[in-house]
Amino acid sequence: MKQIIAIIRPYLAERLLDGLRLSPLEALQVAEVKGYGRQKSYLDQYSSTEFSLAFLPKIELSLWVDDLRLEEVVKTIVDTTRSGRMGDGKLMILSAEDRTPPQ
Repeated sequence: MKQIIAIIRPYLAERLLDGLRLSPLEALQVAEVKGYGRQKSYLDQYSSTEFSLAFLPKIELSLWVDDLRLEEVVKTIVDTTRSGRMGDGKLMILSAEDRTPPQ
């Protein structure tokens, strides 16, 4: 099992969640976060609003998927969220163990 952590632009969250609706996910968690990356405090555009802040608003999605479905889910995320501009976000893939607590 793998955990995918996707940090994306806020206005793309709904579109990505719609795209993942039919994907075979074990679990999904969404959080509002703030990020500071290579764009530093340069102007960026979010849904036709321009602003310059040290920490820019982002959405963090944590998804858990079976190893066999990893490529399918990653492709959906990348195809839905990549614009090719600075500030697109990050995609991290981690190994995860599914441990059931002893009874």
